[in-house]
Amino acid sequence: MTEQQQSQNDMQAVQELHDSYTRLTAEVGKVIIGQHDIVEQIITALLAQGHCLLVGVPGLAKTLLIKTLAEVIDLKFSRVQFTPDLMPSDITGTEIIEDDRSTGAKAFRFIKGPVFANIVLADEINRTPPKTQAALLEAMQEHSVTAAGVRYALEEPFFVLATQNPIEQEGTYPLPEAQLDRFMFNLWLDYPSHEEEELIVKNTTSPLIAELQTVLSGEDIVRFQELVRRVPVADNVISFAVDLVTRTRPTEEKSPQFIKDWLRWGAGPRASQYLILGAKTRAILSGRPMPDIDDVRAVARPVLRHRLVTNFNAEADGVSSVEIIDRLLNA
Repeated sequence: MTEQQQSQNDMQAVQELHDSYTRLTAEVGKVIIGQHDIVEQIITALLAQGHCLLVGVPGLAKTLLIKTLAEVIDLKFSRVQFTPDLMPSDITGTEIIEDDRSTGAKAFRFIKGPVFANIVLADEINRTPPKTQAALLEAMQEHSVTAAGVRYALEEPFFVLATQNPIEQEGTYPLPEAQLDRFMFNLWLDYPSHEEEELIVKNTTSPLIAELQTVLSGEDIVRFQELVRRVPVADNVISFAVDLVTRTRPTEEKSPQFIKDWLRWGAGPRASQYLILGAKTRAILSGRPMPDIDDVRAVARPVLRHRLVTNFNAEADGVSSVEIIDRLLNA
């Protein structure tokens, strides 16, 4: 296939994805009222081969949202409720001893855990100790699980969405920075508006059940993930993303003074990669062949929010990481 033919095929695929995304959000909207930005960002992370950390108080339909998304994309969905007594093998799987009835010999057989799915919901991930939290590290980064020295590849697409409750801190285990960095986006769910809450109550207290239509298949998602990687990016857009991330590091000379005053640690190179991947995906979801600087700015909050480590001065001044990001974008 020539370069021109590949370019024409990619343009057709961009339009196909844009049309599919419109139908996808319409189907999700049958069940989920509002939260349009959150839906867009979750789909963006899925297509960019990233993962999401979803933070919100109970009752905001975090579980229902991801379950609905898995249904309209026709993907295998798995939910793991993280608790203090959860073990790593409860997530990745375990080996059992099995008898061979014909020979009488005993052999180990690996029983796959809930991580062997396309979409894994790690519910209240900060309620389990670090030993169990770490069971997801290899799966999220390498898309594989190693048990007893044997590597098992996970089926593509593979997407982890973890939830946290921002209210309760007692009896929880904050995620280490290394694991936080594995998440492409950190998304915060807000309360619905008055009109949206009226619709939620009306829809959920009636006997009517929304019938969802499948819009995409797993193969389609893999194809669009490959398309995202082929999207061209102008050098000035990459330069803007890298410059933005570099300025979050208090040790850099060109970092603004407020960064040096309020941050202990800035974002690493993975943030620059996710800014560009998020910008690429946002562009083609909108039907545009190339991202611009506005696309990078649009994904800066969810990409950087959990990668900036504030210091005591920021806490004393009541400054959050989001306010620092906004000020950095305005600067």
